[in-house]
Amino acid sequence: MSGRGSRVTRRPERIDPVTIVMGIETSCDETGVGFVRDGELLGDALASSIDEHVRFGGVVPEIAARAHVHAITPTMEEARERAGIEWHQVGAVAVTAGPGLVTALHVGVAAAKASALALGVPLYGVHHLAGHAAADTLVHGPLPERSICLIVSGGHTSLLLVEDLVRTPIVHLSDTLDDAAGEAFDKVARLIGLPYPGGPSIDRAAVDGDRAAVRFPRPLTGQRDPELGFSFSGLKTAVARYVAKPDPGVTTADIAASFQEAVADTLTRKAVRACQLHDVTTLVMVGGVAANSRIRALAQERCDAAGIELRVPPPRLCTDNGAMIAAIGDLLVRDGATPSPLDLAARSTVELRLAQLAG
Repeated sequence: MSGRGSRVTRRPERIDPVTIVMGIETSCDETGVGFVRDGELLGDALASSIDEHVRFGGVVPEIAARAHVHAITPTMEEARERAGIEWHQVGAVAVTAGPGLVTALHVGVAAAKASALALGVPLYGVHHLAGHAAADTLVHGPLPERSICLIVSGGHTSLLLVEDLVRTPIVHLSDTLDDAAGEAFDKVARLIGLPYPGGPSIDRAAVDGDRAAVRFPRPLTGQRDPELGFSFSGLKTAVARYVAKPDPGVTTADIAASFQEAVADTLTRKAVRACQLHDVTTLVMVGGVAANSRIRALAQERCDAAGIELRVPPPRLCTDNGAMIAAIGDLLVRDGATPSPLDLAARSTVELRLAQLAG
């Protein structure tokens, strides 16, 4: 669809600022498609290949990519039907171009290019994490002029200072030094005999546990540690050492609850502190780990105490989905952003500075 000798046809001279944007997400093991118009989610659909990865204890890139190939077209059709629209009504296509599993990303990017060419509409390659941040706007409306965004997922744990999500560079206040929070959940679940994916498994098990049963360390909370820094590898190691020599009477549910509390305590403490340090009164928490019930509850408790507004999307919009990509594409279209070229490339790693990725 791109390259030497290719022709771009039916490219619009003017982009309607109020148009329907289709978003495509294939960065990991979920094929997501959504349709957004002027900040409103019209409809979306999701196909997950997670069952195919369970026996491996994690996502296998080649399996994920093949699953995307099989799922992308029916997922697009299902999302369109749920949105109640026809293809000719779609005015732009947005797609996750990175970061993520590169073989999986290629499927979404190829589908987006083909769709943009077939429909004669502009293409926008976007950053996966900007999509997570934009997901909240579908529920709570536009972000305030300044906010702190805590992104917690399987591959990312970051504190960001956000002004205008599509116009101004996003400032990284901290990124995890090693394991992301979601990765730690997966590894700890394996250590204590709970199934993959670890986040939901630990959340369910923790309901019956005592979160004060084991006092696991709170990473990087010492006086000499970076105040906003994250690191979860040591916490995982602490759980492994405890499991090797557990205390009598402490159950798997207790360990799950105690580990979850350590993560929730660390994340929410640092997120609230970031708001205080930067004189920000809104905390936006997004990403798959933001679906965790204890993290959500403790974040609300601490934000209420500090006079900070907490914005968290519903759990289904926290995990990877096409609606969030359509949301950031919608913001770009309404802002008059220049479309991405059709030789847009997928990138496995790219730091979030701007919502739209350069071609």
